[in-house]
Amino acid sequence: MRIAVAKEIEVGERRVSLIPDIVAKLVKQGLEVWVETGAGERAFFSDSAYEAAGAKIISDPATLWGEADILLKVSPPQEREDGRSEIDFLKAGSVLISFLNPLGNPAIVEKLASRQVTALSMELIPRTTRAQSMDALSSQASLAGYKSVLIAAAALPKYFPMLTTAAGTIAPAKVFVMGAGVAGLQAIATARRLGAIVEAFDIRPAVKEEVQSLGAKFVEVQLEEETVAAGGYAKEISETSKQRTQEVVNEHIKHADVVITTAQVPGKKAPLLVTEEMVKQMKPGSVIVDLAAEQGGNCACTDPGKDIVYNGITIIGPINLPSSMPVHASQLYAKNLTSLMQLLINKEKALNVDFADDIVEAACVTHAGEIRNQRVSEALAALKVRG
Repeated sequence: MRIAVAKEIEVGERRVSLIPDIVAKLVKQGLEVWVETGAGERAFFSDSAYEAAGAKIISDPATLWGEADILLKVSPPQEREDGRSEIDFLKAGSVLISFLNPLGNPAIVEKLASRQVTALSMELIPRTTRAQSMDALSSQASLAGYKSVLIAAAALPKYFPMLTTAAGTIAPAKVFVMGAGVAGLQAIATARRLGAIVEAFDIRPAVKEEVQSLGAKFVEVQLEEETVAAGGYAKEISETSKQRTQEVVNEHIKHADVVITTAQVPGKKAPLLVTEEMVKQMKPGSVIVDLAAEQGGNCACTDPGKDIVYNGITIIGPINLPSSMPVHASQLYAKNLTSLMQLLINKEKALNVDFADDIVEAACVTHAGEIRNQRVSEALAALKVRG
């Protein structure tokens, strides 16, 4: 059983799929691990550290991809500078485990199926107790939520905590977090640790207790429809409910020093939470950090990947925030991957893709030339109709 760690070629991606400590454990289990030259250098893990852990360093990516039984990545396979896709290197029957964005980019899934590759998407790990150790979306979202508050604190022309000084008392900053999933809860906790007054909003009433347990005030909006989708994620709501939500949160946005937005819907454009008119009503010097920038943004004024100033308000649209903390992001992701791999490798160290296992069934998007996920098939069909 040969496990291969590819070097990420996506611009700005600094994470690596396995770290040396995890490699050492896999080698001790009797598995062979190949690591592409320089795969961990942007996350501060050297080739020599991987070699010391028992890995074999491979300089030729075509060899690494082509001879792997299980190929591990962070970002979806990319087009290389020579015009070839990384997918073209994979051998039939091999397993690819990575973030694949299957609902947002179903064409990549179709190509993996045509290569007879068994592909597991880390975005599709179910939200169950048994799958918690494999939940890479949550592990990486936690990093993003933490970092978003640090970015906001650095950009805000004020203190976060209340300070009593000889020159007078400084009032604490007011932070409004929109979305109380993993990223939002971590943002709440971090802002509270920095001394801010924190309010939070989510369309799912069930998260109220979690928000309050972190010391924040929960802003409630009464909606007459179901707001929770499968797996506990927030569900896309009707236009009427969106309008009602905006009316309620508008007052809280108006008085906030910092607004952090985290709402995303898998495979769809991020919902608009902060309109241009809301931005205009905010206090000069206030800051918005939009964690949904890659999906179009929760704020109407967000420019993905850029920091802009609009009407005196700084709007920050970071892309791939977990990659800005590559050491711990890689550590957590490597643990997620190895937990999942334990379901794919039997006691004889042979590959065993068992679709009777609910986690494997949920995460697997392609196998034996077929697209196995119904939602991905529907997304692909819709893409072809538009194209």
